[in-house]
Amino acid sequence: MNRSMKIIALFFLAGFTGLGVWYNHRYVLPDPVAVRLEGTLPQPTTLTPTPRARFTPTPANRKGYYNIDIVGDFTLPTTKTITFCGAGRNLHVQQNRDKIFRRGFSAVEQTRMVPGVEIWTDGFPAAGWKSTLKQSQRSLILYQDYFANAPFELGWARNSEQASSVIYRPPANARTMRTTLFNASAELGGGCVAFGDCPPGSLKSTFGKIFLDIENEGTSYGNQQEQANLYTFMIKTIKENVSPQTQVGSIAPVPHNSFGNSRADHYLAKPDWLWNTPAKHTATSRRRGMPDDIVGKSYADYVDFQMPGAYYLYPDFDYSARHTGDGDRHWLASLLAEQEVNRRLSPKPRIAWHWLFNTQNADYPNSGKAEHPAPPAVAEGMGIFYWFTGAYGVLFWDDHKDLVPDQPSPNDPALKGLANDRNYACYEHYIHGLWRLFNHHGDLFNGRETYLNEQTELSFDGGQTWLKYNASQLKTRDLPFVRAIVNGNQILVAATKPYARPNQTSQVMLRYVQNGYNFYATLSLKGDEIYLGRATMPKGAARR
Repeated sequence: MNRSMKIIALFFLAGFTGLGVWYNHRYVLPDPVAVRLEGTLPQPTTLTPTPRARFTPTPANRKGYYNIDIVGDFTLPTTKTITFCGAGRNLHVQQNRDKIFRRGFSAVEQTRMVPGVEIWTDGFPAAGWKSTLKQSQRSLILYQDYFANAPFELGWARNSEQASSVIYRPPANARTMRTTLFNASAELGGGCVAFGDCPPGSLKSTFGKIFLDIENEGTSYGNQQEQANLYTFMIKTIKENVSPQTQVGSIAPVPHNSFGNSRADHYLAKPDWLWNTPAKHTATSRRRGMPDDIVGKSYADYVDFQMPGAYYLYPDFDYSARHTGDGDRHWLASLLAEQEVNRRLSPKPRIAWHWLFNTQNADYPNSGKAEHPAPPAVAEGMGIFYWFTGAYGVLFWDDHKDLVPDQPSPNDPALKGLANDRNYACYEHYIHGLWRLFNHHGDLFNGRETYLNEQTELSFDGGQTWLKYNASQLKTRDLPFVRAIVNGNQILVAATKPYARPNQTSQVMLRYVQNGYNFYATLSLKGDEIYLGRATMPKGAARR
């Protein structure tokens, strides 16, 4: 899918039609106030580095394969979720169907499920048949075609300018009419049939999560109210036709879409109009079946989770590119800033889409095809740093489903670097990151943890002054990135110097002097490796 081209198009549409803020000049947040240390530097506390697994990544010349056994068994804490909608489950599923759930993933998307075992795909299941998957292990993505193609044929899904012609509900004298938003939303209730567990006497979807990927949110200024009405009605209707345990969210709208950037002015953003514009009647909405009960409600009122997060472009993976300008792309700054901004704008749990290849965008060098995998530190860092933002989950996605290893390189240039012609070692590094974090520190993610985010207090002058930087500020100052999680007397620290040379060493200090703790530590970072460490914090009078 050419997702980013749609996003970029919507970005420009937003600027010229009033859908978003078009900045004529840049707003810059003031520098944080530096706090000077009083007295002598306290004795540092030793952080215990988290082990790394010893494995040989799949070599670059091997295509269409990755080794899911580069680490042993581990599972996510119950407070977190990762849906597998990646490539290559077929590489191991015949030998061990449950392997995916013992490598950090907690759910699988329906297109990656095993037919006849995990999901019934051919008519009604046999009497007494039930899926082997628990409800929490089931996920569904609804793409644009679900709404736009037969039987619902809602052209609005491909062209939001048609919002004013969408029929909400069929008229009383046309009950068999299916080309309505109500039918497209309500008929999802039949999803329980595929798992053999429909509630007695009713149809309520028993997917654990439903992700919408319509990508039609941008529209002209005069069409905004119609669009807000439709999104509110759609999400409410879906929620009424799923089980109480089913969670629903969408790739858009989100409170703020940074389009993979981490500019300073994003931290001043207000929620996007489609996120929380209340529904209200228009000149034609009643005639088209819009109910009165959604008036005054918004999409944000009904959705269960938000999905801030953007796919990477090739410049994010290019170590030779410039990464320190306000508008420059930066893999870690964008990963963190997207979450730092959106966590301020909405309390809804956050689930990001993660893809380990560059998204397709011909406007950026080497980004025309998704042929570039995330470098090792980027892939591992995504599996670690993202969770330091307090995010709830991930939808791990790929534009390809099954992998056939060791296929000859295609003669057609258009197919080179795609699907089975890709090197998938990036999956191994990502899973390794998950394993380092959750296999060793899963006990800290019990719902009582505190995520410091941009309140992480750092020193770059040997402990004489202390500052709290957001991700954008760390990027533009070309500083090491450090983030921490505190749970009781335990502190967990992730740190790296993005894009650093292999022989480069970076020094940074961290402290936590709250709630009676007096923790100081010095980190020496090698290259762009991902550091992960944990310590028991000492009690004592804090020195500010």
